[in-house]
Amino acid sequence: MPRAEVNGIELFYEVAGDGDPLVLVHGSWGDHHNWAPVLDALTARFRVLVYDRRGHSQSERPPGQGSRFEDEEDLAALMETLGLAPAFVAGNSFGASTALGLAARRPELFRGLVAHEPPLMGIVADDPELRPLMASTGKKIDSVIGHLRADEFHAGARQFVEEVALGPGAWDQLPQQLRQTFLTNAPTFLDEQADPEWSDLDLDSLSGYAGPALLTKGTNSPPWFATITTRLAGALPQAQTYTFEGAGHIPHVTHPDAYARRVTGFIEDSHGHS
Repeated sequence: MPRAEVNGIELFYEVAGDGDPLVLVHGSWGDHHNWAPVLDALTARFRVLVYDRRGHSQSERPPGQGSRFEDEEDLAALMETLGLAPAFVAGNSFGASTALGLAARRPELFRGLVAHEPPLMGIVADDPELRPLMASTGKKIDSVIGHLRADEFHAGARQFVEEVALGPGAWDQLPQQLRQTFLTNAPTFLDEQADPEWSDLDLDSLSGYAGPALLTKGTNSPPWFATITTRLAGALPQAQTYTFEGAGHIPHVTHPDAYARRVTGFIEDSHGHS
């Protein structure tokens, strides 16, 4: 199994396809398998890198408190180690936060950026309309964290899936392998939530990324993601936005054809503007 040592830890990765380099960054609880529904379409056009972020599945899980900054540094080092920089980078959820955070600091590593629903609650914490809903969701996440701290990974994962991410009854509808991935990576979600910087991003720094950017959201997602997308679009000089109809937080899983088409179109269009 291919592994790369970056920043003192080993990360599992896979590279397939030919063409422009495209790096896919998964969200919390998941791993590189989350991208499987779109890989055939994307590897037909691009040289695609998928990997397990630190603490997830087949990558190393170092002891001690982690940070999103470490994830950003891992992404940078992996791209450079494998000779893929600069690359197009597409992130989902926490992976989108990671990609945006890195773009704010190392814009030269990016040919283009795709971010779907980064949970950057910190940049919309001042929105009075969202505050009650975010407070309610915060209590649910606190309950999830309570389960995880008590090593009740199954209860915590089920609650997160059904009350925060995907909706009632969703846990039992997930494939067994995906449920197992949630359980395996539950401790890393707990670690991510303990990072005081996990939900924030300096929008002034982000405005220094002047390359192509595509910010996406789903019609079935909580309303704060639309507001987050709007704030990010205001900071990114070349931002375009897109909404996946009928999709929620993981369109690459639920609407893979639409997701692959949109990412492919964005990359092909960006050649005309580079």
